[in-house]
Amino acid sequence: MAKIAVLERKCTGCGLCAEKCPFGAIDIKGGKAELNANCRACGICVKNCPEEAVLRLETREDSVDKSKWNDILVFAEVSGGRLHPVSLELIGKGRELAKNVGYQVKAVLVGKGAADFAEELRHYGVSEAAVYDDEALFCFRADAYASCVEDYIRYARPSVVLVGATSLGRSLAPRLAARFRTGLTADCTRLELRGNTDLVQIRPAFGGNIMAQIITARTRPQFATVRYKVMDPPVREEEASGIVLRRAIPKGVAESRVSCVSVLPIPPKKSISDADILVVGGRGLRKEADLDMIRELAGLLGGDWATTRPLVEKGWNTNERQIGLSGRTVRPKLIITCGVSGAIQFTACMNGSEHIVAINTDKNAPIFDVADVAVVGDLYEIVPELIRRLKEDRT
Repeated sequence: MAKIAVLERKCTGCGLCAEKCPFGAIDIKGGKAELNANCRACGICVKNCPEEAVLRLETREDSVDKSKWNDILVFAEVSGGRLHPVSLELIGKGRELAKNVGYQVKAVLVGKGAADFAEELRHYGVSEAAVYDDEALFCFRADAYASCVEDYIRYARPSVVLVGATSLGRSLAPRLAARFRTGLTADCTRLELRGNTDLVQIRPAFGGNIMAQIITARTRPQFATVRYKVMDPPVREEEASGIVLRRAIPKGVAESRVSCVSVLPIPPKKSISDADILVVGGRGLRKEADLDMIRELAGLLGGDWATTRPLVEKGWNTNERQIGLSGRTVRPKLIITCGVSGAIQFTACMNGSEHIVAINTDKNAPIFDVADVAVVGDLYEIVPELIRRLKEDRT
């Protein structure tokens, strides 16, 4: 664990370190630099000190007392006037994990109007929904949101903190992990909780060649981000349980160094993550024009279409219609893959689909390991035949 130290005998009090510090963590007192509680040990001051008076020290602390950190906390994201669906998925997974060790599942909501959604979460089995609802939180500011969630974590001391891997969550989670000087695993596809309360965070690694199992054994809390459509949401219960806890925003949040001038909503777009039926084209397609039959089949089925990463890299498609770790995660009722080999990066983001049909000429293709129906054959024969039969049924 890193710490920052100032050698007073070398410090000239020039103030350059304080000027460069993004956290306002250095004060100049009595002609010398002095660290305050805002220090995150980022090391920027070390790089900018002309006298080499600021040092970064690497220390190793004893393991944390795990018995003092309990329960599972879900950051329930409220943005655009709605509760992001990934929040319910994380609550569902949290409840599943909590059974193994006798934990409770709690939620924290931040933002103007967040209190409107806290009561609804009581119908999904959370024991406590903590709310930071204030005019100063009318738009997302990473430092302000992080301060609010940090405040509740220090109060509740959860063992595990789950955050959705949304654009907001990906900005928030690393800031929180840095503040607690603990670990964070991004884009987890599976989570398991050991009897000793260590969270096993599973995700593809080394270019998708292995599924890494990552644990945060020495520190708490344990942070993980999970993509939308990876976990199952719980069933809404008619009777509410748990409590709603209103908390005041921490001191200094209203005086954030970041100011929001205006908010311009992005027009809603249709996402492949919300499709019930998907037809996917892979590397087996010979030319860009062949995507037309993928689109046509999807249209006849009343669904949407997507591709794998190789076709995006060729410029045939955009990232918005890509399935995979660098694209989207999907869980449709039916997915038909055409010429898709089935690399881990792809299957990890679609293997939760209800019914998987795979078409590939290679009988040993990895996609067949996750497919419910395996069709060994040429997509240029099978897809046109499917299109022909669907058209016949309509006449």
